[in-house]
Amino acid sequence: MDSLNRRNFVKGATILGAASSVNAFEINKNVGNDKPLKIALIGCGGRGTGAAMQALKVRKGVQLVAVADAFQDKAEAVFKRLSRHPQSKVTKENVFHGFDAYKKAIDSDCDLVILTTPPHFRPIHLEYAVGKNKHIFMEKPVAVDGPGIRSVIKSSKLAKEKGLMLACGLQRHHQFDYRESIQRCQNGDIGNFQYAKVYWNSGGVWTRKRQEGMSEMEYQMKNWYYFNWLCGDHIVEQHIHNLDVINWLKGTHPVSCSGMGGRQVRTGNEHGEIYDHFCTEYQYEDGTQMFSQARHIKGCNNAVEEIAYGDKGTCEFKRHQITGATDWKFKGKRVSGHQQEWYHLIEALDKGQVYNEGITGAEATLTAIMGRMANYSGKTVTWEQALNSKETLAPDAYTWTGTPPTVPNADGSYKIPTPGRYKVI
Repeated sequence: MDSLNRRNFVKGATILGAASSVNAFEINKNVGNDKPLKIALIGCGGRGTGAAMQALKVRKGVQLVAVADAFQDKAEAVFKRLSRHPQSKVTKENVFHGFDAYKKAIDSDCDLVILTTPPHFRPIHLEYAVGKNKHIFMEKPVAVDGPGIRSVIKSSKLAKEKGLMLACGLQRHHQFDYRESIQRCQNGDIGNFQYAKVYWNSGGVWTRKRQEGMSEMEYQMKNWYYFNWLCGDHIVEQHIHNLDVINWLKGTHPVSCSGMGGRQVRTGNEHGEIYDHFCTEYQYEDGTQMFSQARHIKGCNNAVEEIAYGDKGTCEFKRHQITGATDWKFKGKRVSGHQQEWYHLIEALDKGQVYNEGITGAEATLTAIMGRMANYSGKTVTWEQALNSKETLAPDAYTWTGTPPTVPNADGSYKIPTPGRYKVI
């Protein structure tokens, strides 16, 4: 996998991406009727709970049979919340907690697993699930570093060989408005692609206070968004969606990028080691570019969108409209992408079909990781450097007393990546 070259990577992504595009545009709630589909949830945060609820909504035969989380209180809270749902079949014996809880949930009598823990754990959980021949829905991003991406690629290929469903939470691929917008652009409605602008600028997310008696591992796990080994920084955790849209449009990924970013406002110890702003220029092999902004600062202009510019028009994906030589605006039914991806997934399984979005997820994630590396280092970073990086963001042990990759200084602050000093390994 260290020698995996860009051409083969793109070829694999194209093949697997095409497999996922054959799903019907329409919602069919009747396929499968009450056919049992047993699901285990691994990662009991907001996204995991939402994904489980969306899966149960598709049809009556879908059942939740196990839940797992590193934290006992989170696993039990989701168990209690979902126990009121008529399709929840989880018993107390199937509520698991701890760093090895994922194994117990995957080993349970389930057909499909939902992987929604912090991104660091995705490659580990995916590898185990594929080894146990389970169908899989995994949230994005799929890893936080190069070794993790290589692991996901390997597991994705094995899942394909085994005929396992492998869906990835890049929900825009399942939204009718995005799909038609992409299709029209690829059919020439904006002419030849020139460049794109993508944004995830917002006020940021939650912080959680350090409680007395907390180990450093527990504190970082509770505040996973602010530590790179768990989250990958917000350019990876959130901005991946916008970057992925342009990769999807282009049918490939960037070959290099450069950028600048830092911490201007969110500088407290509670903000861990991540940046609050990124500005990145991505270069594709054909010479076209994608200009990217990702910011977490309150009181500024917010924007979460993607805009593609061609020599004959412009596509604003957030508004799902094209202006220029061909004017168009999507007028079809809009359905939540988070819900629609579950209709597509379960409908395919009910029909005896599977698709594999693993390489697409790995490609989108690596695009974001490459951007983080360029911003942190102040250097131009290539796709091959990011893919084959030997930098492993992992703790010495997965225990509550283990030492995380980043530990606080005497004043409680964390070492911040500094351009010109940060090394691309």
